[in-house]
Amino acid sequence: MIKIAVPLAGGAFCSHFGGAEHFAIFTAEEQTRDITERSVVQPPPHERGAFPAWLQGLGVRVVLAGGMGPRAQMMLEQHGVDTILGLQGGSPEELAQAYLQGRLVSTGSSCEGGHLHHCHGHGDE
Repeated sequence: MIKIAVPLAGGAFCSHFGGAEHFAIFTAEEQTRDITERSVVQPPPHERGAFPAWLQGLGVRVVLAGGMGPRAQMMLEQHGVDTILGLQGGSPEELAQAYLQGRLVSTGSSCEGGHLHHCHGHGDE
C-alpha cells in the first residue's frame, strides 16, 4: 500500500503545501496502482515542522504539491516521504492518478517565504 497526500484549500488543490487547510489522502495498491481509499483530513495548526511529522505518522509516503519551503522538503525527506513539486493544478484525484501512472515529474519548485510563506498569491499561507 502507498499513501499519497495532496494539500487542499477551499476543497480544491492548494498550490502551496504550507497553505493547506486540509489534505486529501489517497491509499493505493502498489502493484495495481489502483486507489482503494480516499479521505480528507484536517492537519494540526501550521507551525514549522508540524505537517511533515503528522503526515509521516499517517503513513504517507508521497506528497504532491506546487511549492514547499526547503525546510519542509528536508523534514519530509528525513521522515521517508517523497515530494513531487511544481504541480500547477488539477483535482486531487487526478493528481494522485497521474502520480500512480508515472506521469508526474517534480520540478523541485520551492518556496522561500517567511513564517507564513506568502507566495503563490495566497496571503493566508
